[in-house]
Formats: sequence, C-alpha cells, structure tokens
Amino acid sequence: MEFKLQEPPINIGDAISVKSFEMIYAEAVKYEGFDRFDENERALVERLIHTTTCFEQVIDNIYFSSNAMLKLKELLEKKAKIIVDTNMIRSGLSEFYLKKYQNEVICYVNEPEVFAMAKRNETTRSYAAVELAIEKFKDEPMVLACGNAPTYIYAAINTLIRLNINLDNVILLLFPVGFVNVVESKEYGREFMEHFGCEGIILEGRYGASTMVVASLHAAYRLIKDYDSEFGKYNGK
Repeated sequence: MEFKLQEPPINIGDAISVKSFEMIYAEAVKYEGFDRFDENERALVERLIHTTTCFEQVIDNIYFSSNAMLKLKELLEKKAKIIVDTNMIRSGLSEFYLKKYQNEVICYVNEPEVFAMAKRNETTRSYAAVELAIEKFKDEPMVLACGNAPTYIYAAINTLIRLNINLDNVILLLFPVGFVNVVESKEYGREFMEHFGCEGIILEGRYGASTMVVASLHAAYRLIKDYDSEFGKYNGK
C-alpha cells in the first residue's frame, strides 16, 4: 500500500489556537457545572482544559474563592513575587509577561540554606523553601503557587499565620498532583481560605500539575492584557 504524504489541515499558529478554544467551548458547555463560572473563571478553566484536554476533571474539581480571579490579576499588576514549589513552573512561564508586569519567580528548593533548614527541622525541602520565601518577602504582594509538593501548602499556610501576613496581599494557587498528602493538603488549603477570607484557586482531589499552575497564570495575564478600561470588561480568552 502506498504511503501518501499529508499536511496539517490547519497550519497557522494563531488559527490553531482560535480553533482549539472554539472546540473547547463547544464541548465544555455540554458539561453540567460549566455554567457556574463567571467570564474570568471560564477563561482560566478553558485554559486548563486546553493544557490537559481534561474536561470533567477540571470542571468538576476546580474551586475559586469569591474574588480569586480579580485578586490574581490585581496582585500580578502590583509586581507580586510568584513563589513556586518547582523550577518547572519558572521554566514554563512566559518571559514576556514576567518582564512586562515585573513579577519575579521565586523557587528556593535547591538553595543550600533550604537543605540545611529541611534537615534541621525534619521537613521536605519544599516546606523549608516556602517558609524562607515568605519570611523574606512578607511585606510584598505574593502569589503562592504549588503544582507538585503538597507539603508546600502546609508550610505556606502555617507561615502566613505565624508571621501574621496581610492576606490582602496573598493568593494561593493549589494544584499539587499525586497521592500522599495531596487531597488532605488541598482540603487544608480550602479550610484556611474560607476561615481567613484568603483568596485562592484549588484543583481539588488527586489531579493537578505544575503545567496547570503555568496555564492558570497565563490565563490571568491574558485577562490583564485584554482588559478594556473604557468599557470595564475583559475581551477575549
């Protein structure tokens, strides 16, 4: 049988992106619960689906606090430090956005001081790294973003409380993936957010990934870029 060479039906990057989100929306609206998201939340949900191709896992398990998207946008515009649990998040984030909004990505997990802290306190390096970062930047806006290590969540919450951090300057993005401590850490995160009024976004259950943190931040950046101040609304995804 002869092998016939083919070319992609759609071969322009922008056209592929537009078509992808058209397909995502057309399918997502068929899922129960999709209509509960407002315009800004939907932009992030669709970006997560675009990253993973997972509809039910995202739609059924994503949790937004009442003003999470507006707070995320606000803090990024205020030059917030993005404190992460893995350098994979740093690698995935757009240099264009980071430079435009002057957001420094902080990941101390490989710092010698963190190795020493973790050994001394008998914690994971992720736990020690977020403790150190929050202590250092406690007076600045912070996006606390976890895509891998659930111990990061415990450290972040406990350090925020211990240092009496102004939670108006904080948002939590909680997307760790796996089995040990994962479900419990996210439940702890939601309990903290609801008790103290801290804003955040959680992908509940076992599912998650560092790539989903990256996708969430890119969704928020696009909302900033597409904000129409004259009409007071967001344009595009």
